[in-house]
Amino acid sequence: MIGVDWGTSAFRAFRIARDGSIRDRRAGPRGILNVVDNRFAETLREEIGLWLAAGDDHVLLSGMIGSRQGWHEAPYLPCPAGPADIAAALTDIPFDWGQVKLVPGLITADEASVPEVMRGEETQIIGCLTALGEAGLACLPGSHSKWARVEAGRITSFTTHLTGEAFAALRGHTILGRMMRDGAIDPARFDEGVARAADAGGLLHHVFGARTLALTGRMPDTDTASYLSGILIGHEVRAALDHQHGEVVQLIGAPDLTALYARAIEACGCYAERHDGEAAAHGLAAIGSHAAWQ
Repeated sequence: MIGVDWGTSAFRAFRIARDGSIRDRRAGPRGILNVVDNRFAETLREEIGLWLAAGDDHVLLSGMIGSRQGWHEAPYLPCPAGPADIAAALTDIPFDWGQVKLVPGLITADEASVPEVMRGEETQIIGCLTALGEAGLACLPGSHSKWARVEAGRITSFTTHLTGEAFAALRGHTILGRMMRDGAIDPARFDEGVARAADAGGLLHHVFGARTLALTGRMPDTDTASYLSGILIGHEVRAALDHQHGEVVQLIGAPDLTALYARAIEACGCYAERHDGEAAAHGLAAIGSHAAWQ
């Protein structure tokens, strides 16, 4: 089987053996926003044509390729959902060179009945079910960070935090960002921001403090981004953990970002286990093993 994690900006493909092991992989910048004139079928063939020619004609796609802006919109599947539930809701896509199926995103609601959606992250969470066990908590940091609860091998609920996008917007489009200078993340300043998130006053008050600390000379301009990152991630982690202590969080994502989240999680009295970028491949293999291929 061929599994494809096809997002907004990136394309990753995995040639997966029957036992779930990864035989080969491809990656490139051909995300859905970089596909000209909706030529998704042609792009897919160009990327995995050699594997198709070798006889691997079962293709499973996940990510934003199944969104309204992608190849075909796959309806959201309500939680709770596990590998078998997701496999039963796959969408078939006409493709002349093989069988193509789309993984649906998931939908749920928060405690106030406001909708929550994910598309692509569910596959990565499924790929970490062994680590999550019968019950656990997973976090996928990013522009729209996801925190998902797993029970009995199924995703039962999740919440989204716009942390990464908020950081980018504050840094690139506000007066606060004009005072920031490029520099590597300083762990000590990041930790100060995480600690600040525990104080009274609220997120927006704390964010403004990043400006005044630099303005009054109490913090170098090169440290402001690290401090702001700590504030935003600190608020997210504290809200997601909801005063829980001692819980293990499975972190799925890029190493640099999961390292920061691990620091924040541990500062809040919990523990973090980090997973590499193969979670999507393992999730595609698990879902594909339940799919009804011809």
